[in-house]
Amino acid sequence: MYLAQKYNSVRQLHIMVTAGMIFFLITKSVAQFAPPAGQTGSTAISTDSSIFVQWASACLVARGYMDISDTNLGCANYGMDTAAVGIADFNVVSLGDGGSAVLYFDTPLVNGSGFDFAVFENSFSDEFLELAFVEVSSDGSRFFRFGSTSNTQTEEQVDTFGTLDATKLHNLAGKYRGGYGTPFDLEELKDSVDLDISNIIAVRIVDVVGSVDPEYGSYDGQGNIINDPWPTPFESSGFDLDAVGVIHDKNHTDVYEKTYGNLIVAAPNPVTDVLKITGIEPGGEFVIYDLTGHAVYSSGAVQHRETSISVSEFPKGVLFIRILNGNNVRTLKIIHL
Repeated sequence: MYLAQKYNSVRQLHIMVTAGMIFFLITKSVAQFAPPAGQTGSTAISTDSSIFVQWASACLVARGYMDISDTNLGCANYGMDTAAVGIADFNVVSLGDGGSAVLYFDTPLVNGSGFDFAVFENSFSDEFLELAFVEVSSDGSRFFRFGSTSNTQTEEQVDTFGTLDATKLHNLAGKYRGGYGTPFDLEELKDSVDLDISNIIAVRIVDVVGSVDPEYGSYDGQGNIINDPWPTPFESSGFDLDAVGVIHDKNHTDVYEKTYGNLIVAAPNPVTDVLKITGIEPGGEFVIYDLTGHAVYSSGAVQHRETSISVSEFPKGVLFIRILNGNNVRTLKIIHL
């Protein structure tokens, strides 16, 4: 009797463990993040979107090797540092394996509502993606990295011209094809000691070495090795940095209205039918954009401090509301379900 009970207990435990492993593997393989540019739910932002208020004004690059496993090839050398300055235009600088670029701005970045800046690469497709970590600094010397996730399989190396699934990637620059920026929200770093998210003066981009060999590879925020096209033993090795566009800076941020002391609010959020925007002074105006930067609604000069609009015909997913209120400019992010 005892042996039978013990056998059954062991058998049940084995079934539970096996089921748990299967569930874990299925969960790991499920795509869970935003899809490529142009698809419903994507967070990609077009380079011509009017939500950008400035672009990087200076860039300093530290090149990495063409192939970190064969340093005799030398460092990547495609493009000039200045290629990453100004609006995204497919003129790039290649960082090489583990290389980095520090970008500076005329006006410090700040933490506003939703995304605060976006990083552009020059991929020619939604699947050939070269990735990079993103870090920020408020003093120019100490940099803090955004937590990232890569759920790409690590059993087999993605080869030089291999492909990735964007829905398995999060908070890694290069997630989207050229012309579309990967956005980042400074709110995620609000608990970082020695970082002032209301005074970001520099953004650092660090190439992900996509090797699954632990001797060379890079790891995401969960400790997973990141698999991306590798090796790339060319002059244009590694992440090809195009630009960094700013959404919120000290001249364009969330503000309380000086006259009434009321915060501008868009509700409900998420919204399915009617959106109510309150707090805009009469004479102010707002424009609603989709993630490609196309305007889907323009209010003209508002007559009252409360405006209601139907969003039923607007694209589903993330929308941005650009508000001009007196001398203040503000951007809100809403989700249309």
